[in-house]
Amino acid sequence: MEMDPSENVLGAQLEPCSARPLTGFFRDGHCNTCASDHGSHTVCAVMTAEFLAYSKYVGNDLSTPRPEFRFPGLKPGDQWCLCAGRFLQAHDEGCAPKVNLAATHARALEIVPLDVLEAHALEAPE
Repeated sequence: MEMDPSENVLGAQLEPCSARPLTGFFRDGHCNTCASDHGSHTVCAVMTAEFLAYSKYVGNDLSTPRPEFRFPGLKPGDQWCLCAGRFLQAHDEGCAPKVNLAATHARALEIVPLDVLEAHALEAPE
């Protein structure tokens, strides 16, 4: 699996998303991606109780620990490389989490328009 260039949606070097819990398709703490990442785990999202409940409701329980996969379960405030499609779905439903733009991979833009990501940014883009 050859990793795509580590570039964020702002055109700069991709920043880390989270080491605790360790996130990313490659479990390297970054929202790096490649052709094998069919879910496009590229949006560095900050979990909220509302989003975690929504995700569980639509069939992706991110809050329950799964020790067999070394997954601790997420809680509000955790950052996680979220599938771009799930982020867009949550946006459309009005419960999207905040986004760390500097840690969101440029490939997310193939699914989520930049203005949608910016509307949920932790900080206003420069």
